[in-house]
Amino acid sequence: MPKLKFGVIVFPGTNCDRDAFWVIEEVLYKDVRYVWHTESDIDDLDVVIIPGGFSYGDHLRAGAIARFSPVMKSVVKHADSGKPVLGICNGFQVLAEAGMIRGAFLRNKIVHFLCRHQHLKVVTADSPFTAKYHKGQIVRIPIAHAEGNFFLEGDDMKYALDHDLIAFQYCDAGGNVDDTTNPNGASLSIAGIFNDKKNVLGMMPHPERASETEMGSVDGRGLFESIAEWVG
Repeated sequence: MPKLKFGVIVFPGTNCDRDAFWVIEEVLYKDVRYVWHTESDIDDLDVVIIPGGFSYGDHLRAGAIARFSPVMKSVVKHADSGKPVLGICNGFQVLAEAGMIRGAFLRNKIVHFLCRHQHLKVVTADSPFTAKYHKGQIVRIPIAHAEGNFFLEGDDMKYALDHDLIAFQYCDAGGNVDDTTNPNGASLSIAGIFNDKKNVLGMMPHPERASETEMGSVDGRGLFESIAEWVG
């Protein structure tokens, strides 16, 4: 039986690729390789991760240029075949720009960069990415972004609610979700959302930074373990 293999996409300006690579190789003990943005053949991969950073320096707007990199055509094909794609922070922005997830991004409501630990509520455990959690579970995972204000409205918002596409919401330690617990102004306090098939997840918080005790939290590890178990 072939080994489960992950790929971590690297664009010019990506800076969380090593973090994601480390978690897959050193925490999950799974095969993983870097994928340079000019590559077009990723058929050897079972799971694709688009990590955080500042792809192309966030020129124009976050993720706007990266979506045109050659590798993204292959990532779309990968997702269309039903294989998992995880976009973290800037990776989430790239997914939105590529039309792989409903919604768009604005600047944070307080208009400056946020870098801190953040409580999240698991909205659904019914997905390849959240199966190791339980619905309503509160986790603590770092955020680090300036354009994390995820905007969803109208039919897209209704569709997301009707089809259980919201993965995580920002909350406090008690699980309260409201304007005071929403760090960036995101619609419905959305911290993570799936595509229509639930095989693509975009999330602003960084689970790779919360996967080992040395980092102060292991609450993000369950996400990677969920993917590995679902694919494997």
